[in-house]
Amino acid sequence: MNKRHYDNKVVRVTRVLSRFAIALLMTSAVYGAVNEADGPLLTESAAVASALRDNPGLAAMQLRYEALLEVPSQAGTLPDPVVNLNAMNFPTDSFDRSQEAMTQLQVGLTQMFPFPGKLGLKEEAASFDATAAGFSVDEMRVQLAKNVKTTWWQIYYLDRALETLEKNENLARQFIAVARTKYETGKGLQQDILLAQLELSKLMDQRLQLVALRRHQSIQLNTLMDRPAPDGVSLADSASLGMPGVLSEAELYQVAVSARPTLKAQETNIEAARSRLELAEMDQYPDFMVGVTYGDRSGDNPPYMGGSRADLLSVMVGVQIPLYSGRKQSRAISQRERELARTRYALLDEKNLVRAAIATSLTDYQTAKEQLELFGKGIIPQAQQTVQSMLAAYQVSEVDFLNLVRSQMTLFNYELQYWKAFSEAKQALARVEAAVGKETIYE
Repeated sequence: MNKRHYDNKVVRVTRVLSRFAIALLMTSAVYGAVNEADGPLLTESAAVASALRDNPGLAAMQLRYEALLEVPSQAGTLPDPVVNLNAMNFPTDSFDRSQEAMTQLQVGLTQMFPFPGKLGLKEEAASFDATAAGFSVDEMRVQLAKNVKTTWWQIYYLDRALETLEKNENLARQFIAVARTKYETGKGLQQDILLAQLELSKLMDQRLQLVALRRHQSIQLNTLMDRPAPDGVSLADSASLGMPGVLSEAELYQVAVSARPTLKAQETNIEAARSRLELAEMDQYPDFMVGVTYGDRSGDNPPYMGGSRADLLSVMVGVQIPLYSGRKQSRAISQRERELARTRYALLDEKNLVRAAIATSLTDYQTAKEQLELFGKGIIPQAQQTVQSMLAAYQVSEVDFLNLVRSQMTLFNYELQYWKAFSEAKQALARVEAAVGKETIYE
């Protein structure tokens, strides 16, 4: 194959790659246009406020709490009385009310009275259950805010990654122009142009992947905010690049002990279990039943007594005897003792989980913060200088094109790692806030 034929073939391959690159660019532009949202830009705080206001799962939890608030009054009230209507001692031969002296129509009222203190304990336990449900609502708010913040920062990273990608695409096109100029003047190689075209195509392929990933994160964020999943999300690019100082792990844990809703819920569950244990112990004492019955009679007394028959009034008192205490009440006490122990262990376990979450999130934050500083002040400036130096050297044929491309891709990867570290630091802060239960975690 002669040189001219080879050059013609290379030119055809170059044109094919150029058309492919243009097609990828147009496709990514379409994806970017679809992804943009109409309307105001979404800040992190606005996203959190929207989710806390509109999230249906949180609304369901709130209604469950409000429903449980109605239980204590019910549990602390006496059982409903029973009204009795009786037809007593009617003779079967005539069913005449006046035939027999004890025939009567009765109306009665019966009321059950639990042993003193039982109703108060029932109301107290139900009140603790409602309070614990309220803390569960607060805990869901904390977790929802964390999920919104982490998703928002993931999208923020993808936006910065796409911007970095676009900048590197422009740089790759600059390399193509330089390589083409050198080739046309007889100082460069055709394969340098092909290599630059290939790197540009790789960047465009990576753009498609990033756009798809951003779309997935946007769907998740819309779901948390109870917005239509297909809606686009445009974030406000007003984030501060500074990383705040955070309290120590021990200080954060002390704040969490008093502020984290899930710990308060577990503590309240212990109080509810303790009330139920006291109630089980009081179930060994009897309940009482009091009844009053009025009997209406007809007819007259015998001649020696004279006059009409008097009506009758009956008073009844019943006592519930814990006859099977060994198989019932004693077992109930044993059950409640174990439930109380379980809630205490659950609180210890939850405290360990909170401490672990604080330590893990704080470690993630410190690591990402150090990486951010390293990339921002050291690695990236050095990599930028390396690319510029190699580009100038390549233009005068002092370095080969492959090393130039490698330096440019290295810079691109470092820039992505910088924004990833920034996003991970912000997400770690959100996890620290959620682990503590409030946003006052800073020095």
